[in-house]
Amino acid sequence: MRAMRSLLALSLLLSFPVLARAQASHDLSGVWQLAPGGGGQGPGDNFPALTAWGKAKYDANKPGYGPKAAPGGNDPILKCDPMGFPRIMFAIWPFEIIQVPGRILMFFEGHHTIREIWMDGRKLPGDPDPRWYGYSVGRWEGDTLVVETIGFNEKTWLGAQGQPHSEEMRTIERYRRIDRNTIEFNLTIDDPKTYTKTWVTEPRLVKLRPGVEIPESFCVASEEEEFARRIREPAARQTGKE
Repeated sequence: MRAMRSLLALSLLLSFPVLARAQASHDLSGVWQLAPGGGGQGPGDNFPALTAWGKAKYDANKPGYGPKAAPGGNDPILKCDPMGFPRIMFAIWPFEIIQVPGRILMFFEGHHTIREIWMDGRKLPGDPDPRWYGYSVGRWEGDTLVVETIGFNEKTWLGAQGQPHSEEMRTIERYRRIDRNTIEFNLTIDDPKTYTKTWVTEPRLVKLRPGVEIPESFCVASEEEEFARRIREPAARQTGKE
Protein backbone atom coordinates (compact mmCIF):
# COMPACT_ATOMS: atom_id res chain seq x y z
CA MET A 1 0.00 0.00 0.00
CA ARG A 2 2.84 2.38 0.91
CA ALA A 3 4.52 1.64 -2.44
CA MET A 4 1.29 2.35 -4.33
CA ARG A 5 0.89 5.67 -2.53
CA SER A 6 4.47 6.58 -3.40
CA LEU A 7 3.92 5.71 -7.06
CA LEU A 8 0.72 7.79 -7.12
CA ALA A 9 2.48 10.74 -5.52
CA LEU A 10 5.33 10.47 -8.05
CA SER A 11 2.86 10.28 -10.94
CA LEU A 12 1.08 13.44 -9.77
CA LEU A 13 4.38 15.21 -9.28
CA LEU A 14 5.54 14.35 -12.81
CA SER A 15 2.23 15.36 -14.37
CA PHE A 16 2.10 18.74 -12.61
CA PRO A 17 4.37 20.58 -15.08
CA VAL A 18 2.26 19.31 -18.00
CA LEU A 19 -0.97 20.41 -16.33
CA ALA A 20 0.54 23.76 -15.43
CA ARG A 21 1.61 24.37 -19.02
CA ALA A 22 -1.85 23.43 -20.31
CA GLN A 23 -3.54 25.77 -17.85
CA ALA A 24 -1.15 28.59 -18.78
CA SER A 25 -1.79 28.16 -22.52
CA HIS A 26 -5.55 28.22 -21.86
CA ASP A 27 -5.31 31.55 -20.03
CA LEU A 28 -5.79 34.38 -22.55
CA SER A 29 -6.88 36.95 -19.98
CA GLY A 30 -5.61 40.48 -20.48
CA VAL A 31 -5.77 43.46 -22.80
CA TRP A 32 -4.58 42.71 -26.33
CA GLN A 33 -4.14 44.58 -29.60
CA LEU A 34 -3.58 43.45 -33.16
CA ALA A 35 0.06 43.95 -34.12
CA PRO A 36 0.65 46.52 -36.89
CA GLY A 37 0.60 45.34 -40.47
CA GLY A 38 -2.28 44.97 -42.89
CA GLY A 39 -5.29 45.36 -40.61
CA GLY A 40 -7.16 48.23 -42.21
CA GLN A 41 -10.49 47.63 -40.50
CA GLY A 42 -10.97 44.25 -42.10
CA PRO A 43 -9.49 40.83 -42.80
CA GLY A 44 -7.74 42.03 -45.97
CA ASP A 45 -8.34 43.38 -49.46
CA ASN A 46 -7.25 40.19 -51.25
CA PHE A 47 -10.61 38.52 -50.88
CA PRO A 48 -11.87 35.65 -53.10
CA ALA A 49 -13.88 36.24 -56.25
CA LEU A 50 -17.43 37.34 -55.58
CA THR A 51 -20.60 35.58 -56.66
CA ALA A 52 -23.12 37.57 -58.69
CA TRP A 53 -25.03 38.30 -55.47
CA GLY A 54 -21.84 39.31 -53.69
CA LYS A 55 -20.70 41.59 -56.51
CA ALA A 56 -24.01 43.42 -56.55
CA LYS A 57 -23.69 44.03 -52.83
CA TYR A 58 -20.05 45.09 -53.13
CA ASP A 59 -20.77 47.52 -55.98
CA ALA A 60 -23.54 49.14 -53.93
CA ASN A 61 -21.24 49.75 -50.95
CA LYS A 62 -19.62 53.18 -50.83
CA PRO A 63 -16.83 53.48 -48.26
CA GLY A 64 -16.35 56.68 -46.31
CA TYR A 65 -12.57 56.24 -46.04
CA GLY A 66 -9.67 55.02 -48.17
CA PRO A 67 -9.13 54.87 -51.94
CA LYS A 68 -12.78 54.04 -52.65
CA ALA A 69 -14.07 56.85 -50.42
CA ALA A 70 -17.04 58.70 -51.83
CA PRO A 71 -19.18 61.57 -50.57
CA GLY A 72 -22.33 60.19 -49.02
CA GLY A 73 -20.60 56.94 -48.15
CA ASN A 74 -22.92 54.23 -46.80
CA ASP A 75 -20.52 52.35 -44.51
CA PRO A 76 -22.79 51.21 -41.62
CA ILE A 77 -20.34 52.48 -38.99
CA LEU A 78 -20.74 56.05 -40.30
CA LYS A 79 -24.15 56.11 -38.64
CA CYS A 80 -22.89 54.32 -35.51
CA ASP A 81 -24.19 50.87 -36.40
CA PRO A 82 -22.18 48.09 -34.73
CA MET A 83 -18.95 47.29 -36.57
CA GLY A 84 -19.67 43.55 -36.49
CA PHE A 85 -17.37 40.57 -36.60
CA PRO A 86 -14.75 39.91 -37.88
CA ARG A 87 -14.19 43.56 -38.83
CA ILE A 88 -13.86 44.74 -35.24
CA MET A 89 -10.97 42.29 -34.68
CA PHE A 90 -8.90 44.16 -37.29
CA ALA A 91 -9.58 47.67 -36.05
CA ILE A 92 -6.95 49.79 -34.30
CA TRP A 93 -8.52 49.53 -30.85
CA PRO A 94 -7.34 47.23 -28.05
CA PHE A 95 -9.66 44.64 -26.58
CA GLU A 96 -9.78 42.70 -23.34
CA ILE A 97 -10.27 38.95 -23.03
CA ILE A 98 -12.20 38.05 -19.88
CA GLN A 99 -12.57 34.37 -18.96
CA VAL A 100 -15.43 33.41 -16.67
CA PRO A 101 -16.99 29.99 -16.00
CA GLY A 102 -18.66 28.77 -19.20
CA ARG A 103 -17.85 31.85 -21.28
CA ILE A 104 -15.15 34.01 -22.78
CA LEU A 105 -15.96 37.70 -23.16
CA MET A 106 -14.17 39.96 -25.63
CA PHE A 107 -14.51 43.57 -24.52
CA PHE A 108 -13.57 45.90 -27.39
CA GLU A 109 -12.71 49.54 -26.91
CA GLY A 110 -14.37 50.25 -30.27
CA HIS A 111 -18.00 51.22 -29.62
CA HIS A 112 -17.54 49.83 -26.07
CA THR A 113 -18.62 46.43 -27.37
CA ILE A 114 -18.81 43.06 -25.60
CA ARG A 115 -18.77 39.84 -27.61
CA GLU A 116 -19.79 36.57 -25.97
CA ILE A 117 -18.25 33.16 -26.70
CA TRP A 118 -19.89 30.15 -25.02
CA MET A 119 -17.41 27.64 -23.57
CA ASP A 120 -19.81 25.31 -21.74
CA GLY A 121 -19.85 22.54 -24.34
CA ARG A 122 -23.02 23.61 -26.12
CA LYS A 123 -23.43 23.16 -29.87
CA LEU A 124 -24.20 25.88 -32.37
CA PRO A 125 -27.97 26.43 -32.67
CA GLY A 126 -29.68 25.13 -35.77
CA ASP A 127 -31.35 28.37 -36.85
CA PRO A 128 -30.32 31.32 -34.65
CA ASP A 129 -31.86 34.75 -34.99
CA PRO A 130 -29.46 36.98 -36.97
CA ARG A 131 -27.19 39.14 -34.80
CA TRP A 132 -24.63 41.85 -35.36
CA TYR A 133 -21.86 39.64 -33.92
CA GLY A 134 -23.36 36.24 -34.56
CA TYR A 135 -23.66 33.32 -32.14
CA SER A 136 -20.31 31.91 -31.01
CA VAL A 137 -19.21 28.71 -29.29
CA GLY A 138 -15.64 27.79 -28.46
CA ARG A 139 -13.55 24.83 -27.42
CA TRP A 140 -9.91 24.04 -26.72
CA GLU A 141 -8.00 21.83 -29.13
CA GLY A 142 -4.73 21.32 -27.28
CA ASP A 143 -3.31 24.80 -26.76
CA THR A 144 -5.53 26.39 -29.43
CA LEU A 145 -8.86 28.11 -28.76
CA VAL A 146 -11.21 27.35 -31.66
CA VAL A 147 -14.30 29.56 -32.01
CA GLU A 148 -17.11 28.87 -34.49
CA THR A 149 -19.71 31.53 -35.24
CA ILE A 150 -22.92 31.57 -37.27
CA GLY A 151 -26.12 33.63 -37.20
CA PHE A 152 -24.84 36.93 -38.60
CA ASN A 153 -27.13 39.55 -40.04
CA GLU A 154 -26.23 41.11 -43.42
CA LYS A 155 -25.95 44.69 -42.14
CA THR A 156 -22.21 44.81 -41.46
CA TRP A 157 -19.19 44.92 -43.75
CA LEU A 158 -16.17 42.67 -43.42
CA GLY A 159 -13.83 45.59 -44.05
CA ALA A 160 -13.68 49.30 -44.76
CA GLN A 161 -13.42 48.62 -48.50
CA GLY A 162 -17.03 47.43 -48.48
CA GLN A 163 -16.55 43.66 -48.51
CA PRO A 164 -20.03 42.23 -47.96
CA HIS A 165 -21.31 39.02 -46.42
CA SER A 166 -24.62 37.20 -46.17
CA GLU A 167 -26.55 35.59 -43.33
CA GLU A 168 -25.04 32.27 -44.46
CA MET A 169 -21.55 33.30 -43.34
CA ARG A 170 -19.73 31.04 -40.91
CA THR A 171 -16.40 31.92 -39.33
CA ILE A 172 -13.77 29.84 -37.56
CA GLU A 173 -11.19 31.59 -35.37
CA ARG A 174 -8.08 30.03 -33.91
CA TYR A 175 -6.11 31.64 -31.09
CA ARG A 176 -2.82 30.12 -29.91
CA ARG A 177 -0.62 31.76 -27.31
CA ILE A 178 2.87 31.33 -28.72
CA ASP A 179 4.57 33.16 -25.85
CA ARG A 180 3.57 35.22 -22.83
CA ASN A 181 2.99 38.39 -24.86
CA THR A 182 1.78 37.02 -28.19
CA ILE A 183 -1.26 35.25 -29.60
CA GLU A 184 -1.30 33.91 -33.16
CA PHE A 185 -4.74 34.57 -34.69
CA ASN A 186 -6.12 32.73 -37.72
CA LEU A 187 -9.49 33.31 -39.38
CA THR A 188 -11.51 31.31 -41.91
CA ILE A 189 -14.61 32.81 -43.54
CA ASP A 190 -17.06 30.55 -45.37
CA ASP A 191 -19.89 32.33 -47.17
CA PRO A 192 -20.86 30.54 -50.41
CA LYS A 193 -23.63 33.03 -51.15
CA THR A 194 -21.09 35.88 -51.35
CA TYR A 195 -17.71 34.35 -52.25
CA THR A 196 -16.79 31.61 -54.71
CA LYS A 197 -14.46 29.89 -52.25
CA THR A 198 -13.57 29.84 -48.57
CA TRP A 199 -11.58 32.87 -47.43
CA VAL A 200 -8.59 31.96 -45.24
CA THR A 201 -6.82 35.09 -44.02
CA GLU A 202 -3.13 35.46 -43.33
CA PRO A 203 -2.13 34.62 -39.72
CA ARG A 204 -1.89 37.74 -37.58
CA LEU A 205 -0.16 38.39 -34.28
CA VAL A 206 -2.00 39.89 -31.32
CA LYS A 207 0.19 41.49 -28.64
CA LEU A 208 -0.42 41.78 -24.89
CA ARG A 209 -0.76 45.38 -23.61
CA PRO A 210 0.16 45.26 -19.91
CA GLY A 211 -1.25 48.10 -17.84
CA VAL A 212 -3.67 49.27 -20.56
CA GLU A 213 -7.29 49.83 -19.51
CA ILE A 214 -10.28 49.91 -21.85
CA PRO A 215 -11.62 53.48 -21.77
CA GLU A 216 -15.17 54.63 -22.40
CA SER A 217 -15.45 54.90 -26.17
CA PHE A 218 -18.94 55.08 -27.62
CA CYS A 219 -19.98 55.96 -31.15
CA VAL A 220 -22.12 59.09 -30.73
CA ALA A 221 -24.24 59.87 -33.78
CA SER A 222 -24.10 63.65 -33.35
CA GLU A 223 -20.31 63.59 -33.10
CA GLU A 224 -20.04 61.29 -36.11
CA GLU A 225 -22.20 63.63 -38.18
CA GLU A 226 -20.05 66.63 -37.23
CA PHE A 227 -16.85 64.74 -38.07
CA ALA A 228 -18.31 63.77 -41.45
CA ARG A 229 -19.27 67.35 -42.24
CA ARG A 230 -15.93 68.89 -41.28
CA ILE A 231 -13.42 66.19 -42.23
CA ARG A 232 -14.61 62.97 -43.85
CA GLU A 233 -16.84 64.37 -46.61
CA PRO A 234 -14.30 66.99 -47.78
CA ALA A 235 -11.58 64.32 -47.81
CA ALA A 236 -13.80 61.97 -49.83
CA ARG A 237 -14.51 64.68 -52.40
CA GLN A 238 -10.77 65.34 -52.72
CA THR A 239 -10.08 61.61 -53.19
CA GLY A 240 -12.60 61.49 -56.00
CA LYS A 241 -10.62 64.11 -57.96
CA GLU A 242 -7.41 62.08 -58.00
